[in-house]
Amino acid sequence: MIDVSEKNRTLRSAIAESVLTVSQPVIERIKAGTVPKGDPLEVARVAGIMAAKRTSDIIPFCHPVPIEFIMIEHAISEDRITLTATIKGIYRTGMEMEAMTAAAVAALTVYDMLKMLDDNMEILSVRLLNKRGGKSDFKDAFATPLKTAVLVMSDSISGGKKTDASGLLIKERLTEHGIDVVSYEIIPDDRELITKTLIKYCDEDRVDLVMTTGGTGFSPRDTTPGSDVLCDRAEAGIPEAIRSYGQERTPYSMLSRAKAGLRGNTLIVNLPGSKRGVQESLDALLPGMPHAFQMMWGGARERPKAPE
Repeated sequence: MIDVSEKNRTLRSAIAESVLTVSQPVIERIKAGTVPKGDPLEVARVAGIMAAKRTSDIIPFCHPVPIEFIMIEHAISEDRITLTATIKGIYRTGMEMEAMTAAAVAALTVYDMLKMLDDNMEILSVRLLNKRGGKSDFKDAFATPLKTAVLVMSDSISGGKKTDASGLLIKERLTEHGIDVVSYEIIPDDRELITKTLIKYCDEDRVDLVMTTGGTGFSPRDTTPGSDVLCDRAEAGIPEAIRSYGQERTPYSMLSRAKAGLRGNTLIVNLPGSKRGVQESLDALLPGMPHAFQMMWGGARERPKAPE
């Protein structure tokens, strides 16, 4: 099975359909309720529901998923029956295989119940019509890439005693999401220098996003969260998402003092100093976080021009 443990839980849905060709006389018998084995459409509905719940038992690489909703519908024409399965659930991976399994088993159930009446009956197709809730649904496109500054704050790294991994990981992940990293700096854990650097990014360079790494713990030199006093507005949801996601993976996530906020049209986000902490934080924030900029820009896909 594919590892999906780094993904966020989101509401996911899928719709699949199966189509059978059935002779007109048999269609009439279904409508009249004279099929020997009973109502094939009602039995198919129950079979599809049961099949969706057991998908991971019969398809080896499917994850067991918590299904919140299942609906099996049917439509009858002169020579065919269409069965549609809709599945919803909140989880880290999608519901498409559950929907397709439900549609397929519903079709097989109809076939089984009508086979003695129609030798030429055929299941024409089982296909996915729609799926929603994965990463692709939450990607925001911008007229020009967002401009980002990555700031590493560490006495040991700036002093050459250690090499940076966290800042480089931030650069890599942002680039993968089509975000430009226009500045990457390493500075000591010095409050005054941190403040000066952040003000420059926001007020002079006018970058869209500043992501810092380091200084979010409890040591005397962990001064990064002090930078939130620079912000016009605090943003509580981003650090909440980071800590909530991390707490499911380590009991130490609650000890992070990371904050986020807006200074003008620049979003400042504090991330932990460890590479693992950065990895998990970015897993929690991407791809949803870039939508903040469209919100700031009134729904536009381009940063407003600076006043002259």
